[in-house]
Amino acid sequence: MTNFIQKLTLSVFFLCTSLSVFSAQLPSNISSAQIEQFKSLSPAQQKALASSMGVDLNSIQSQINNSSSSDKNEPTELEQYTPRERNFDDSSFDTMDEKKITAFGYDVFANVPSSFAPINDVAIPESYMIGTGDTLNIKVFGKENDEYEMPVSREGKVIIPRLGAYNVSGMTFSEAKAYLRNEIQKKVIGVEVVITLSELRSIRVFVLGEAFKPGNYLLNSLSTVTHAIFTAGGISDIGSLRNIQVKRAGKLVQTLDLYDLLIKGDSSKDIMLKSGDVVFVAPVGNRVTVEGEVKRPAIYELSSNETINDVLSMAGGLLPSAHSSSTIIERYNAKSLRSVINVDLSSNAEKSKKVQAGDVVRIMKSSATFQQSVSIIGAVSRPGVYQWESNQRVADLLPSIQADLLEDADLTYSLVIRQSGLGRDIEVHQFSLKNALANYDSEDNLLLKPLDKLLVFSNQDVIINKVNTLSNLVMTEDKLIDDERNKAKARFSDKEFWSEFGEKELDENDDPLKEKSELDELKPRELSFFSRQRLLLPVIRNLTQQAASNSSVQVVDIAGAVKYPGTYPLPVNGSVKDLITAAGGLSESAFLGNAELSRNDLTHNEVRKQLLAINLQGALNNTSDNVLLKSRDRLNVNKIPYWQEEQVVTLNGEFRFPGKYIVRRGETLSQLIDRAGGLTDYADLNATLFTRESLKRLESKNILDVTEQLRREIATKTLSQRNGSSIDYEQVNQLLEDLIKVKPIGRLVINLPSLLSGQSNNITMEDGDSIFVASKRNTINVVGQVQVAGSHLYENHLTYTDYIKLSGGIKIQADEDRIYVIKANGAVHIPESGNWFTSNNNEIKAGDTIVVPLDTYFMEDITLWQTVTQIIYQSAIAVAAITSL
Repeated sequence: MTNFIQKLTLSVFFLCTSLSVFSAQLPSNISSAQIEQFKSLSPAQQKALASSMGVDLNSIQSQINNSSSSDKNEPTELEQYTPRERNFDDSSFDTMDEKKITAFGYDVFANVPSSFAPINDVAIPESYMIGTGDTLNIKVFGKENDEYEMPVSREGKVIIPRLGAYNVSGMTFSEAKAYLRNEIQKKVIGVEVVITLSELRSIRVFVLGEAFKPGNYLLNSLSTVTHAIFTAGGISDIGSLRNIQVKRAGKLVQTLDLYDLLIKGDSSKDIMLKSGDVVFVAPVGNRVTVEGEVKRPAIYELSSNETINDVLSMAGGLLPSAHSSSTIIERYNAKSLRSVINVDLSSNAEKSKKVQAGDVVRIMKSSATFQQSVSIIGAVSRPGVYQWESNQRVADLLPSIQADLLEDADLTYSLVIRQSGLGRDIEVHQFSLKNALANYDSEDNLLLKPLDKLLVFSNQDVIINKVNTLSNLVMTEDKLIDDERNKAKARFSDKEFWSEFGEKELDENDDPLKEKSELDELKPRELSFFSRQRLLLPVIRNLTQQAASNSSVQVVDIAGAVKYPGTYPLPVNGSVKDLITAAGGLSESAFLGNAELSRNDLTHNEVRKQLLAINLQGALNNTSDNVLLKSRDRLNVNKIPYWQEEQVVTLNGEFRFPGKYIVRRGETLSQLIDRAGGLTDYADLNATLFTRESLKRLESKNILDVTEQLRREIATKTLSQRNGSSIDYEQVNQLLEDLIKVKPIGRLVINLPSLLSGQSNNITMEDGDSIFVASKRNTINVVGQVQVAGSHLYENHLTYTDYIKLSGGIKIQADEDRIYVIKANGAVHIPESGNWFTSNNNEIKAGDTIVVPLDTYFMEDITLWQTVTQIIYQSAIAVAAITSL
């Protein structure tokens, strides 16, 4: 049994060795030319060709890859012969269209044959000439039923058993069928005969010249000139499409112009080939480039005496956007220098001019400016360009507030931007949509002119749903802004809007509103898309650019107690009331009795400031105070003296009457406590929590600054522990996330007993302040790096180290030298101070919190690591302290 297994193993080994040798030797039969052929094929074509050759594609794949990698810096045959983009001087083809111009027609024939086998599954025309090599299928049925597959012999005869030999050489397919049918029916009475061609003879054709793969090809007898070109892989980029010659027995029998086939669909000269024919592709002739506003821009080959009209016909004709009267032809003159010729294609005489080799015919584009049109831009349902009609007014374009305007559209302030003069200067007309739609005959229902642009503003100047929390601000700010912009683009895209004024989009350095306001603290991308800042920017730019020495800048400023202070275009006959309307109206705090209008007064080539007192109430009622404005006027709207918004302060805890209180300007904490009825007998004056909104905002900014510094430090330094191992970046990211999640408290440390007794300065209350007075407690908190963090009953004889021992002692990673105590009122004291055990103020008292911090250098040597950790610790401790209060 053992000998049998050994013999079987040797047999299997020998068989496997033989197969491996055979498979290894097989690819050696593949020539280098055939490897190059495989390289130029797609994977599917490679598989098909390998199958037809009986070769395993996997066995030669390494040769294909090695050959490809060794020649990666050299063009392959396919790259050498595939039609390439024009390699003329690129500067001669600098057009408005970024699409590159390529030679016409080459891509139609630029394929590689998957195999060289003749194609037989084609319809046989009746005019097909029968010859040697064809096989006829003859079916006889009726009185007798027979079927014959009879090839045409070299003598041109078909030999049918029992019937004889018939000469069909030189006959067409229809003639041969009729002839054989009659002869068979003469000899066999009462039968029907059906004759078809089952196999076609093969012919050998030479495709030479500038073909992609010139050589000798075996085709079927129905092949035409274009079939031969396709079989050869098309025409190289230096081959001619207009001079394909067919030579038979040394004589020229046909010349084929492929442009007739590609452009006109005329295949009359695409003759069928015979065995021994030569298809010769001549070198390319003169070329001309057509680009611009044509249907088919490309590089075209010229024949003799072709005109501009002929070239345009090759290119498919002009597009409707073509400006035919100003066509440019770039041409090399007799001195080999480039020259420019202007051609008017609307003239037949100009179109009949001949083109020359190397010409570049550039069809210019017509102007994109609309004639007899008006544009609507802004907070409308359907912005865009509309047809202008005679006697057309604003209400004709926007007849309905509900249907034509967005919900946030400003109905009191809109503009018409109108071109004036040949210099395309603009003038501004202000109107109220509400008045225009309410009364068709009102002055606000302006009569429109061609090329007018209507600007409809939004009441929403800042993107709504702004993010408040730090984590959301960091993670989703860009997303919210992108969403807002996408919604605006759905109504009217950025490109379309800014192209109306020929301006670029608003960037972060642009600030058309000079008056500093809350909007100035925002980035421009945070502004609503149809806000005053965005829509007025290109208008103010144009007004500034068109100003000259004899024409002042038509802009005015407004500041003070208005909704949208800033710079605005000065409308025609604009008044103080119009400027207030442009700024969104007066705010609640505006003082109507007196405003100041400053004006530049030019006298004797000097400019002096002129100050005018304006009664706003009279100006709004159209009295003499509603003066007409001039360039650079500035209106300052004063606030009502001692005006302030309601300031709310919250009192919680051990007050007799806790709740929310409206505070007066300058009111102090002690006065507010008196208004609240004072404190209860259970109040712990040393455990007061005072928080302020302005401090919260400051802490938020500091946390973001520290986070950004830590990100930079992590990116620039190698984070490693003392033992040399790399730090876990997941821990780093977690630390950053924890830092971002830290909620600012905004706590202000106060000594309430000293404040109420008058020994320390009082505190002036601000809007959003919150005061919490805790009840008397009898506990000490221990937090941080101790074994068991918790609270302990207060005993006056115990020190901080005793309370730490009661919590199990410190951990190994604790920083024992930096232990500190947070007093009940928020003050921080360090036990190491010299008078810690002697000063009554520094003794451990009920409500205090002992903090054992983490030794940050025990983990990592990062400059900001300790700061970050302390921020997180202090935040957690503050929350714990507040919770305990």
